[in-house]
Amino acid sequence: MRARMRVHLVDGTYELFRAHFSHRPSKTVTLAGRSTDVKATTGLVASMLSLLHDPDEAVTHLAIAFDNPILSFRNELFDGYKTDEGVPSAILAQFDLVEIAMRALGIVVWSMDRWEADDALATAATRFAPEVDQVRILTPDKDLGQCVQGTRIVQVDRMRKKLIDEATVRAVRGVPPSSIPDLLGLVGDTADGIPGIAGFGAKSAAAVLARWGTIERIPDDAAAWDVRVTGAPRLAATLAAERQDALLYKRLATLVTDVPLRESLDDLAHRGVPRESFDTLCTQLDSRDLRSRPIRFASRDASA
Repeated sequence: MRARMRVHLVDGTYELFRAHFSHRPSKTVTLAGRSTDVKATTGLVASMLSLLHDPDEAVTHLAIAFDNPILSFRNELFDGYKTDEGVPSAILAQFDLVEIAMRALGIVVWSMDRWEADDALATAATRFAPEVDQVRILTPDKDLGQCVQGTRIVQVDRMRKKLIDEATVRAVRGVPPSSIPDLLGLVGDTADGIPGIAGFGAKSAAAVLARWGTIERIPDDAAAWDVRVTGAPRLAATLAAERQDALLYKRLATLVTDVPLRESLDDLAHRGVPRESFDTLCTQLDSRDLRSRPIRFASRDASA
């Protein structure tokens, strides 16, 4: 019997921010003659090494995606969409460095500029799901809930040690994965700068979407709403007047599933950490802790 095959897809931007704001001590080194904060990069390297050695995850195929820069095509659609405004300069300064670090671990990196990291993850999940037993998207980001399919494509919240499958999405959000963009279109998403439609909360939006599925199908007339929603006449009138805005917000929340990623599934196979590149990375980051971690080195240059 063959081993169960999984592909792991990591939201690198989320992980970079998480590492920066973690309780780990600050870490500053000199790179190219300049003092550089590398706390986030060092933290993410440590996190990925833990993932690679996690027996429960049993990683064999792996890729990580980053927003670099944060701006994307969505900023052309809506002026209020998220930018790098307010992002700590220490994080912005590590966008290129962290990609170098991930490649030094032998991990496939998708650096997104026109599209977002989430679009790369959505594309890869859609593409590789038919080839594997399970796709595991490592992020708690609710946007990625739209990609979840049964137990074939799931999200993993590593920090809270939670698995999010389709049943979980339905239980938590009140709608199936296919309606997540519609839900965000109505409720909004402050993290992405999507304002949503005034008056709609998680419960009211979920109620109408559980009944009609999409924003397009929700009737203009509250008299046609055969679900119990508090303030239905007001909500129906607001949606009728602002439906085009709601559809724009839905588009912003809808992930692209045809980003031109060139890698095949076999390209994502992790064959060990390249020793030379890892040693160079540890020197750059001035990290004895990373050097002392148990490492599965690539076989062609492993001596341990």
